[in-house]
Amino acid sequence: MLNEEQRELRAVVRKWAEARIAPYAADVDRNARFPAEMFKSFVDDGWVGLQYPSEYGGDGADSVSCAIFVEEIARACASSSLVAMISKLGCIPLIHWGSEELKRKYIPMAASGQVQVSYCLSESSAGSDVASMKTRAIRDGDTYILSGTKHWITNAGVSDIYTVFAKTDPSAGSKGISCFVVERDWGVKIGKLEDKLGVRGSPTGEVILDDVRVPAANRIGEEGQGFSIAMGTLNRSRPTIGAQAVGIAQGAIDAAVEYVKQREQFGRPIGDFQGVRFMLADMAMRNEAARSLVYRALELVDSGDTYGELPTMGAMAKCVASDTAMSITVDALQLFGGYGYTKDFPVERYLRDAKITQIYEGTNQIQRVVISKQLLAGQ
Repeated sequence: MLNEEQRELRAVVRKWAEARIAPYAADVDRNARFPAEMFKSFVDDGWVGLQYPSEYGGDGADSVSCAIFVEEIARACASSSLVAMISKLGCIPLIHWGSEELKRKYIPMAASGQVQVSYCLSESSAGSDVASMKTRAIRDGDTYILSGTKHWITNAGVSDIYTVFAKTDPSAGSKGISCFVVERDWGVKIGKLEDKLGVRGSPTGEVILDDVRVPAANRIGEEGQGFSIAMGTLNRSRPTIGAQAVGIAQGAIDAAVEYVKQREQFGRPIGDFQGVRFMLADMAMRNEAARSLVYRALELVDSGDTYGELPTMGAMAKCVASDTAMSITVDALQLFGGYGYTKDFPVERYLRDAKITQIYEGTNQIQRVVISKQLLAGQ
């Protein structure tokens, strides 16, 4: 159950998103452009620090409050919600495994909006199979030399800082991966940017490291700790992808409700027909169930996960919420009929945006692997 402060936060963020983000959402999608208006308001209106610890310049909001924030932005514009989320994702390794020096150097810059941060894990042949990555980090005195190409990187070309996973010991499999904070000015190059189905305002592309020299002090954690850092990061971030999915679905529900109250057939609004009303009721029930699961997983993030439930609950939250968002946006488009298939109405955008939530930060098939593995281990 949300407390009064969280309810007030939802109301304030919804009003802000409707005024500052929604008016540009269709244009951002149509022209596949970075939502600069959103990011400026995100910083100027004081929202950028919400997700970061107070000791490093942030507001120190709890994880459920951060999820509410993401939901309400996604309800207006999924691309903008991804812009709001991605720097936090890139900073999770720093927050939980970084040295105090690294934390104090980089987190305040992200919390103030001075820099944006990207998370660089995936490669062309190393998506779900992270351990097969090819990017190398070779120790050279008090530096590492990083070489390789990361694919599917959110905010590629916009971010100033890149959290990069690379092999320091190729013979050790997953135990040979390490994690580094890399500044773009050190020689990071941006390759192909993808032309995508959805979240078109959030750039996705290749990050190329061609003998980029990184100080050894910019390694996060110990050598060989990278795989556990990557998985620990995803455990903490996957429920927030669930929150994004819930927000997309809520936007589709709200648009459908308004439409069926106005659209008339057979002499009355189609919202008067029981078949339509039942569809709306099912959509609302499914989304509220997904929202509850997301909040439960996020409470584990804040509580410290005493009983080791977060990997499973995070996977469940992300999987259920994203599958639900996909089915709800399909139903919302159906309620619009032929109009829903056009770009004159937002539901086709909600449907396209919902799809990626089933894919990134681990496909929903991988989430099912995580869940079933835990089930079998407990028997």
